[in-house]
Amino acid sequence: MIYKRFLSLEEESKHRSLFLFGPRLTGKTFLLKKTFPEAPYYDLLLSDLFMRLSSQPRILREEIYAISSEFKGPVIIDEIQKLPILLDEVHHLIEEKGVHFILTGSSARKLKRENVNLLGGRARTRYLFPLVSAEITDFNLIRALNYGTIPAIYLSDDPEEDLIAYCGNYLQQEILEEGLVRRIENFSRFLKTAAFVNTELVNFEVIARDCAVPARTVREYFYLLEDTLVGALLYPYRKTLKRKPISRAKFYFFDVGVANTLAERRDIHPKKELFGKALEHFIFLELRSYLSYTRDRRELSFWRSRTGYEVDFLIGDELGIEVKAANQVDRRDFKGLLALSEELALKHKIVVSMDERPRKAGDVDILPVNHFLNKLWDGAFIR
Repeated sequence: MIYKRFLSLEEESKHRSLFLFGPRLTGKTFLLKKTFPEAPYYDLLLSDLFMRLSSQPRILREEIYAISSEFKGPVIIDEIQKLPILLDEVHHLIEEKGVHFILTGSSARKLKRENVNLLGGRARTRYLFPLVSAEITDFNLIRALNYGTIPAIYLSDDPEEDLIAYCGNYLQQEILEEGLVRRIENFSRFLKTAAFVNTELVNFEVIARDCAVPARTVREYFYLLEDTLVGALLYPYRKTLKRKPISRAKFYFFDVGVANTLAERRDIHPKKELFGKALEHFIFLELRSYLSYTRDRRELSFWRSRTGYEVDFLIGDELGIEVKAANQVDRRDFKGLLALSEELALKHKIVVSMDERPRKAGDVDILPVNHFLNKLWDGAFIR
């Protein structure tokens, strides 16, 4: 099956160069080859090409000079973090020849850490995530909550086996090979612990005790997962005055299936204990992808008061979303939304649930999961 991705690069690449970041296997290469079949393509995972350009980076400039009179781009360089020195040549070609580039990577950490040329604002940054519901024909929520939506895994005939390989080969070994961690055994223990606290408040000290590593190392590991796009910290909304908010962040892996595999969770279905966490995780990923793809700059956060009121997600100051696995939501399930609305003039108060049909309880919309997803990707919650 060929997916039509929501992220469109064709028009934007005519005017600017782009960095395109995303975890491995999210489909960056497939999207670019499908969108730009005639574009010059440099894959730095190929050992012979890597050796040729690493020994003589000027070869890139000379090859582009040979075609620049009739071609302005984009030129695609895949996995640019493997050879950051090429960015000097890219910078020159943008300035002197007006060539546009699309530079892909599975991590920006190496580029930031080595203080390389990031083109000084001459390239915009875009992100590609695993598939979202709007990109999948006949979307299956239960499959997504068990195996995630990495394209190659979502339709695999053995997604569980493929996820085990992905988590072992990429999340651990490749991060080690990039020189991002010193001791893989410590990082492996941390990954499993991080999977168990997925969707929950992060307490660096408690996790450090569980992993038998210093708290400062745990903190650095979480930032590493963010920089390599393997996970994201979701920060709390802190502007409420009447009810004092907490200050700790929550953590989410970039894919539900990856989190399940690391935590050795299987067979997630409605009415099972872990279903609610998996559903919350999935809705977070949909919201984050939507805001990124539509370039909606409103902040995604959550709210929790010190007295226990909570709203799973906030978009800006306007949209509050609570996620419930119940198949018949009642007022107790959205008391956090009601408490928050006493301080914020929320335009939308939404409960995403397993209800069969949409309902309205006062000014709170109770929406079945698929109904909410359709409205989200149709732009119903834009300002």
